[in-house]
Amino acid sequence: MTWLLVVLPALLAGLVQGLTGFGAAIIMMIFLPQLLPINQSAGVAGLIMFASVVTMTLRYRHHIHIKRIIIPFIVYASVAAWSVHLGQTLDVQLLRKLLGGLLVGLAVYFTFSRRETTKRYPWWVAGMFMVVSGFFNGLFGIGGPLMALYFLSLAKSTEDYIGNLQAFFLVDVFYITTVRIINGIVTVQLAPYILIGMVGAFTGTAIAARILPKLPMATVKQLIYIFIGMSGVYYLFF
Repeated sequence: MTWLLVVLPALLAGLVQGLTGFGAAIIMMIFLPQLLPINQSAGVAGLIMFASVVTMTLRYRHHIHIKRIIIPFIVYASVAAWSVHLGQTLDVQLLRKLLGGLLVGLAVYFTFSRRETTKRYPWWVAGMFMVVSGFFNGLFGIGGPLMALYFLSLAKSTEDYIGNLQAFFLVDVFYITTVRIINGIVTVQLAPYILIGMVGAFTGTAIAARILPKLPMATVKQLIYIFIGMSGVYYLFF
């Protein structure tokens, strides 16, 4: 029942993506490496996420501000293209633990801090988020948590946050998938996994679409921080 190891995690991934704006790839990367090498798992996870990202980008398209996306994407994409090639040469387990520690620390800080989360970050902090996110996106297909914090700091509403973050991810999926295809990582043999996963992801996102409008922005922020922390714990210990 290999397809169950794809469609069920994809459904959960779509639900998480729909509620927090990110996280589909994180959920998928818990399960896909049991079926595929980690670099192919990252490529498949990114394309499965495409179903959720397109759905939400269209739903919140009127809240998208293109100028917020261009510069972050240039920085993020440049680092991601470079790091795609590093998976075979770096100590991936050490990197996972470093990422896990960073995410747990950020989750704890933002959960208990009195910092106003709608206040913009200094340029160097925002730049660090873009570089670190791009780096881990190239390695594992996971660049969402820090970019979520970045776009959250600019958002005035849940719709604003979701729309801009998903538009960013939509451009990223096209870009990083092209890089992986050119490098022979994503091939047509992976299409069955991708198509089955898209069905689950779309279903999960549709369920989330019924829930999200009922949640106030403060609740959405707490969900984001909790999931960032859970993601960090996963990378630290698994």
